Amino acid sequence: MFDKIEELERRYQEVEALLSDPEVISNQPEFRKLSREHADLSQLVAAYRRWRKVMEEIGENRELLSDADMKEMAEEELKSLEAEKEQLEADIQLLLLPKDPNDNKSVILEIRAGTGGDESALFAGDLFRMYSRFAETNRWKVETVSASESERGGFKEVIASVEGEGVFAKLKYESGTHRVQRVPETEAQGRIHTSACTVAIMPEAEDVDIDIRPDDLKIDVYRSSGAGGQHVNTTDSAVRITHLPTGTVVACQEERSQIKNRAKAMKVLKSRILDHMLQDQNDKLAAERKQQVGSGDRSERIRTYNFPQGRMTDHRIGLTLYRLDSIMAGDIAEIADALRAHYQMEALKAQSEGN
Repeated sequence: MFDKIEELERRYQEVEALLSDPEVISNQPEFRKLSREHADLSQLVAAYRRWRKVMEEIGENRELLSDADMKEMAEEELKSLEAEKEQLEADIQLLLLPKDPNDNKSVILEIRAGTGGDESALFAGDLFRMYSRFAETNRWKVETVSASESERGGFKEVIASVEGEGVFAKLKYESGTHRVQRVPETEAQGRIHTSACTVAIMPEAEDVDIDIRPDDLKIDVYRSSGAGGQHVNTTDSAVRITHLPTGTVVACQEERSQIKNRAKAMKVLKSRILDHMLQDQNDKLAAERKQQVGSGDRSERIRTYNFPQGRMTDHRIGLTLYRLDSIMAGDIAEIADALRAHYQMEALKAQSEGN
């Protein structure tokens, strides 16, 4: 294990030197790529350097045990150092797990109303607000790409880009079916209704991830419809792009400019195609290793929000929290952290079984 870390430390030093090279600085895509690699390695290198220092201090304190005047102090110091050593070794093991190359990326967030009619659409609106507020606390930028509003409020479908550092790492376990149990405002008998929405979190595709040939695209422009004042139906600003090989279709009419709508639609299209590719890869890996703790499958019911009980339950990890108001207000960091820790432990288990 430590041979591997020393090799990574050498790579870290090499990347550090490259980042100050004027040639690399002038090549922005290369500079960004190396900056990410530097950031990915920095925690591991810092933990390893601290571990080496702790091992030195443990050695020094053990030598002091033979000194009657220093023995008591050395024993106390050793207890603390041994505990730190154990913690550092656990941290290093986690940091050595293969990194998801998409973790630092921004995402495309898609929420679709499912079973439950109007109540499902209202819940889709609630989920969109929840993620938007969580994004605010993380200083991420949320921009709506397209939205199909329901007559009674909420959304039949809403697609947004969420931009920032490490968005995918924090939101990737949100993909799946979210179920809500509550009494609708229109329910005279006070009966609890159950409805559901599907959430998809897709890493935003970059040009290096996916290459789409112009010949594979069919682009239609048409007049916007819906809210938008006098501009609506006066110009062909709405854009629909079809990727012919996969049949993927994306439409956008949020902007007044056809160019901006086209750029937004392309961003979503690329991310959807990348997401399909990643899902295929994950399915193959899962079939090979049977290590499907939570597949992130969109059809999988992952979470229930029970309003009468003020309860949220994540079914994958058995986490139940009785503070639904704060969760719906965007306070989902505890859930994101618990999911991440769970999947890291599963990955560690799979790694040790593989070894």
